[in-house]
Amino acid sequence: MKVILKEDVKNLGKMGDTVNVAEGYARNFLLPKKLAVEALTENIKALEHQKKTIQEKAKKIKNTSADLSERIVSLAISIKAKAGEGDRLFGSITSMDIADALKNAGIDIDRKKIILEEPIKRIGSYSVGIKLHPEVIAELNIKVIPE
Repeated sequence: MKVILKEDVKNLGKMGDTVNVAEGYARNFLLPKKLAVEALTENIKALEHQKKTIQEKAKKIKNTSADLSERIVSLAISIKAKAGEGDRLFGSITSMDIADALKNAGIDIDRKKIILEEPIKRIGSYSVGIKLHPEVIAELNIKVIPE
């Protein structure tokens, strides 16, 4: 079934794209959640008219992400953790801990957007990526200090 996406859908496409999907996927997921519309001739004409609005919305989202990225880059977050010999932590600092520290700093970020290859297990300074938008990745400086 051919559908036109009204929102970005992970692993499928971006706003305004016309894609072929399984009929069940379209009828049970995309159409009820209003993520897409069926690619009929009248919908295609209506979407061409709405494409300008969609592009402006996407541009606004990207600009908002870029502004948030600038705020995040200017931050220096300190996280206290219990440490033992050799500056090794008891436990580790995870993306959830980083998201909580950001929330305390006034920035609400979903922990799934934090790019942390592996949990932080030592005291020190680290640079962590945060994917705010497919084209915008902010670098957050984190300092892990002993409690």
